[in-house]
Amino acid sequence: MLNERLKENKLKRALVSPFRGVVKALNKKAYISYQYKYITHHKLDWKHLNRYTEKLQYLRLYVYPKMPLVSKCAGRVDVTEYVKEKGYENLLINCLGVYDSVDEIDFDKLPNSFAMKCSHGCAMNYICFDKSKMDVELIKNKFRKWLKTNYGKKTVELHYSPIKPQIVIEELMLENNKLPTEYKIHVFNGKAKNLYVVTSRGIDIRYNNYYIDWSPFDGSQFNGWRKTEYPLKKPKNFDEMVKISEDLASPFPFVRVDLYNINGTIYFSEMTFTPAKGTLILDDDKCDYEMGEWLDISKYRK
Repeated sequence: MLNERLKENKLKRALVSPFRGVVKALNKKAYISYQYKYITHHKLDWKHLNRYTEKLQYLRLYVYPKMPLVSKCAGRVDVTEYVKEKGYENLLINCLGVYDSVDEIDFDKLPNSFAMKCSHGCAMNYICFDKSKMDVELIKNKFRKWLKTNYGKKTVELHYSPIKPQIVIEELMLENNKLPTEYKIHVFNGKAKNLYVVTSRGIDIRYNNYYIDWSPFDGSQFNGWRKTEYPLKKPKNFDEMVKISEDLASPFPFVRVDLYNINGTIYFSEMTFTPAKGTLILDDDKCDYEMGEWLDISKYRK
């Protein structure tokens, strides 16, 4: 059943839209408070942060923008250096090139398939399965626009703002000729507690939520996504994936570590510090508090 909180008041959105930019510029705390209330339907109590989603707002505004290592690991280029420093160079996907401008790219020299992504934000990417069907000029124009976007300023996830806007082109990783399954492991104060598994990307995407022991955590399903109609098998080397995630996440109060596991081989994808800006609508509100208990931000509080 669709969560009632997923319903949006479109009239209200239209009325406030002209003022969002002004509030965002003048008072980021007020903007985040309103955004959180508008999306989750919960008032953000800055003095008594109990929910997981509330604590993410505090990290988003007051902590992560002041941690250079967060910006380094949130960027698609610099995070590879961090992964190497931690001893996991073997997990990195083959990089075909890093570019400051789309005009530097010689598409004729690229393989028939590849993944093309911006370094400094989310949802700025292009997956090429067949280069002969690619509208090169259309893709170039999209990336020109994205490179000019200050993603941190736009979303008030300010840890993205210091990241140099670049284009990363990687080998396209496939599993049985399809986009591979993603394992998104949530690490709280150095301890992996839960994850969700993304399957059928680009076809009929599904999200399955689990505790870290692989027992179902269905109440943490969010934003109306559906799970598969069949149980997923835990990878044989899942314990290794958890160990890697906890090691990479050790300097941070919270981060989501995304990994692939293709035919038993683990690959690093990315690290996300404020998933969906922390404005998640969980199917069961109790899970927001349960996850909140896992996240201790007391030493970061003013």
